Amino acid sequence: MITAIDPTVISKPVARCHECDREVDHYNTFLSPTNETRIVCWQCLAREEKGFNADRGFSRQGRRGVIPR
Repeated sequence: MITAIDPTVISKPVARCHECDREVDHYNTFLSPTNETRIVCWQCLAREEKGFNADRGFSRQGRRGVIPR
């Protein structure tokens, strides 16, 4: 049986985030291939996606006083 949450209804049930272990109202639900649900709040999702396009060792040299020309 599939349960759908109507997007027009604002009040979703309160759930606990798997990343930060807080009870949140605004969250995303992810379904794994093993049929396990994983709830991640908006803050943890934004923190995870923040450095998505950046290289691991990327830093701005101009902030250290080096201006490449």
